[in-house]
Amino acid sequence: MPKGEGKLIAQNKKARHDFTVEETYEAGLVLQGTEIKAIRAGRVNLKDSFARIQQGEVFVHNMHISPYEQGNRYNHEPLRTRKLLLHKKQISQLIGQTKEAGYSLVPLKLYIKNGVAKLLIGLAKGKKKYDKREDLKRKDANRTIQRELAQRQKGNY
Repeated sequence: MPKGEGKLIAQNKKARHDFTVEETYEAGLVLQGTEIKAIRAGRVNLKDSFARIQQGEVFVHNMHISPYEQGNRYNHEPLRTRKLLLHKKQISQLIGQTKEAGYSLVPLKLYIKNGVAKLLIGLAKGKKKYDKREDLKRKDANRTIQRELAQRQKGNY
């Protein structure tokens, strides 16, 4: 199964708008019991989340997993820092790459693959305002071209 396949739970659409993703990594998550139940229910938000390397381990911050409704007193804290599971070789690669100016680790997708929650993180470089404008112009131009081609195929011309 290629990276990113499985039952999609949450996606960070803003990440591809704000960053240029150069490489992606699939990471497992260390979760508490009620967290996986809340994830399976789709109660996750990746919007403001980011990953950081601390003491040779990768952690994801600000990933909001809503409390599980039937969790009573054993429920988890929604915004707690969660550890990501990556191979040592991958972590050492990421340490070297994130030391470069402008690179950061951004969560892109959360999905369930073979019954296990996986987080797709991307090594990303922040876009400048003019880069974002260029991307929007390019998307708009492509959309216009596709619309014109579709009309020509229908025979409206």
